[in-house]
Amino acid sequence: MAETSNTIIPHLTGQTPLVPTLNAWEMYMHDQGRSPHTVKAFISDVHLLADYLPPDRSLGAITTDDLNNFLLWLEKERGIPCSPKSLARRITSLKSFFRWLQRGGVLVIDPAAKVLQRSVISPLADVLTEEEVNAVLLAADRHRRFAKADSRPYALVALLLSTGIKKSECLGIHINHIDREAPEGPLVFIRYASPANRYKERKISLTSEWLEVYEEYLQQYDPVDQLFPWSPRRLEYLLEDIGKEAGLTKHLSFDMCRWTCSLTDILNNIEPDKIRQKLGISKIQWREIHNKLRQMSSSVDSNQPEGRLYIS
Repeated sequence: MAETSNTIIPHLTGQTPLVPTLNAWEMYMHDQGRSPHTVKAFISDVHLLADYLPPDRSLGAITTDDLNNFLLWLEKERGIPCSPKSLARRITSLKSFFRWLQRGGVLVIDPAAKVLQRSVISPLADVLTEEEVNAVLLAADRHRRFAKADSRPYALVALLLSTGIKKSECLGIHINHIDREAPEGPLVFIRYASPANRYKERKISLTSEWLEVYEEYLQQYDPVDQLFPWSPRRLEYLLEDIGKEAGLTKHLSFDMCRWTCSLTDILNNIEPDKIRQKLGISKIQWREIHNKLRQMSSSVDSNQPEGRLYIS
């Protein structure tokens, strides 16, 4: 029996077929706190490899050439489109799978180690201009002035635009994660249930303006535990509605707010590593994101009237 990260997996050797190994790998990934989407995608990718290889091919008989030929088949010979992004993920899946086998003592040599990773540079993100940010906040603020006042839209949008948190992080905020009396100023703690994501935990400053709206929101909704106790889709609809009310031609989303917040920090000359920490991402992830933010900031037309941001 091999033991990895306190998870005992079935006895595997170089003579073990590929398919039976996948159940153990799936259990391992779940134990490591991988997201269900990642686990599903990785297992599906390696199942494709199992379908491609001869059924009697054992783990120890799989070579780097086998993997490269498999990737070539996916890319050009399978007859089903395989985008550069999908191909890059499948390479990552293979590398993760065979690295797990090698580190667990099942394989002496990792056949995926010499497979070249394909990096995919995704297009620049769509962000809000300064004028659009103001329009969105104004549209959300109108809900506070209705006969039946509703501070939820403003509380959500303003929090996203000022903190840059992800959708999952927003849904994970509980009332006791907000510290209004912190010595360094009001804060929100971003926390994770899975130990594998503890490195992403952090605290982000809150504005006094947001706290004022937050107090209104508490009185109106009286949330018991979760800050925004609605489904992800319900909050997505809320953002979409505010975007429409603001007259946007863009699709207002969690991701757009995150990128807008990050770009605003770049333009305000916030130290790059502080932005990275605020976003809760690793230094490796930050390389590509920082490069994109620099490209986006260089596209801002400083000659726009009233200093408005314009992202080309």
